[in-house]
Amino acid sequence: MTTPHSVDAAAAPAASTGEPDARHAAVRGLEGAFSELMGEFRRFYAQAAASVSPGMLPATFKVLSLIQRAGSVTVSGLAERMAADKGQVSRSVTELEDLGLVERVADETDGRIKLISMTAEGQRRLEHARQPYEGRLTDVLADWPLESIERLTGLLHALARGETPEA
Repeated sequence: MTTPHSVDAAAAPAASTGEPDARHAAVRGLEGAFSELMGEFRRFYAQAAASVSPGMLPATFKVLSLIQRAGSVTVSGLAERMAADKGQVSRSVTELEDLGLVERVADETDGRIKLISMTAEGQRRLEHARQPYEGRLTDVLADWPLESIERLTGLLHALARGETPEA
């Protein structure tokens, strides 16, 4: 039986035998799994953005999340991390600032540079918006062995960096 979050056994690739066809099938299966996962992330970002502020675009929510992780960052730094247009990022930051979720302050060492950081209200709303997702991930992984979670984390980091994972 399949669920919306399971992979159909018939569609799953055969175990890799080192043959090009098996590797190709495995990569296609991985692409399909990523597509499904990305759809879930898009839904989450849309719901979370609306939870922070009705009408907020998911891209603006992503900017808010990145500011929270960075602590304080410039618009250029955000644009680089997102591989996005600096103008679009700047508009998102202005929206967040207008909502009282972030603030721009002059860098102590170079007053020409403006650093963006979260306000207490921004932190509160972001945490509130993430709660449903964080609880779901915890629930889904509740029966996973800790080693499997750690291994998946390492594999995803290696994939993101274009590295070969350790055996």
